[in-house]
Amino acid sequence: MQPRSAPAPVELARRYLNIRNTSIALAGPLSAEDCAVQSMPDASPVKWHLAHTTWFFETFILERINGGRHQPFDPTFRVLFNSYYNTVGAKHPRPQRGLLTRPRLGDVLSYRHHVDAAMADLLTRPERLGADVRELIELGLHHEQQHQELILTDVKHLLSRNPLRPAYEPTWPLMKIAARTPAWVPVGGGIHEIGHPGNGFSFDNEGPRHRVLLRDCEMAAYPVSHGEYLRFMADGGYERPEFWLSMGWDFVQANAVHAPLYWERVDEDWHAFTLHGLVPVDANTPVTHISYFEADAFARWAGARLPTEAEWEVFATTAADGVEEGNFRESRMLHPVPPRVPRTAQRAQQVFGDVWEWTSSSYAAYPGFTPAPGAVGEYNGKFMCNQYVLRGGSCVTPESHIRASYRNFFPPDARWQFSGLRLARDA
Repeated sequence: MQPRSAPAPVELARRYLNIRNTSIALAGPLSAEDCAVQSMPDASPVKWHLAHTTWFFETFILERINGGRHQPFDPTFRVLFNSYYNTVGAKHPRPQRGLLTRPRLGDVLSYRHHVDAAMADLLTRPERLGADVRELIELGLHHEQQHQELILTDVKHLLSRNPLRPAYEPTWPLMKIAARTPAWVPVGGGIHEIGHPGNGFSFDNEGPRHRVLLRDCEMAAYPVSHGEYLRFMADGGYERPEFWLSMGWDFVQANAVHAPLYWERVDEDWHAFTLHGLVPVDANTPVTHISYFEADAFARWAGARLPTEAEWEVFATTAADGVEEGNFRESRMLHPVPPRVPRTAQRAQQVFGDVWEWTSSSYAAYPGFTPAPGAVGEYNGKFMCNQYVLRGGSCVTPESHIRASYRNFFPPDARWQFSGLRLARDA
């Protein structure tokens, strides 16, 4: 975490209750069987997400504050639900989380209740809530919001593996969507500052704030649409190696990739599996579930490029006419759609929400970055290798969780996240 004013205890208690209840609500449409299964090594069962976020508060808050006075719900959970904190101790292998038929879902819910009761007691004792403790609780809440997004992305992958194509949310919230006229938004060159400015919460990888030198460039007013991506496919985009990085070409060849993840042919037309079920691909909605390799290949085909993360952040914070936000999880449109507000051709649209946007920037430390001491320092810093930065959030990101300086990161072949792209070009 970056230095900041710690949130007030009353506000922290309100946010704690809201965010913890939201996680339970996200599991509401699912069966116990749905919550136990792991569809691939990169995903986790919903039951594990619910337990791990609880483990975080127990391990980093309650054990720290109460020491030997804290009574763990089950001592074995310290290993079962540790994700990657090596300094905490042993952990269950990630690819085997789906084998944990025990504890039952009911036991995990009881675990949450046990920890929530202890946290509620703590949050009513301001004399025990120093600034450092409040900052750790705030970190835990943003950590849980990350896992709320992962619950939906992982459930989507899980349900897509079922030949019945079950819907998480049966109601289809979308109406017919009109096409948009391509437009570009200028981004002025020169020296700019990027990184979290210091007011409010941020993860440690968002700082320190520092200066960057940019050349004049332009950013597309809106993310690449399914229709634009269909033209890339129709022009042999997946069969033409000249558009692909070497590793990307090897990836699509080895895995027989010929369309975004979740696409399939139905009566000669492309359909996509969504959290609302299998639906026809709408040409005018943002393309999603593509890897960095696919995003980069499309940009080359289009005669453009991916923006750097510095260009993206400057664009998001200095666009002359401001930005129009897209859709977040709260809209219950669990699929990328155009903005909720009237469209303006020259205005930056959907900079936040709908789809995470790949950048060309490798995930690395900012100048002057140092991980925090102790286990919390393992949160972000140790993953700064072989990954690329995405910006802006998606349709399953909590609206209060995202900001211009937020740095998401994934390996270049990752496709199950709601990842799309926005083009950039030199002025």
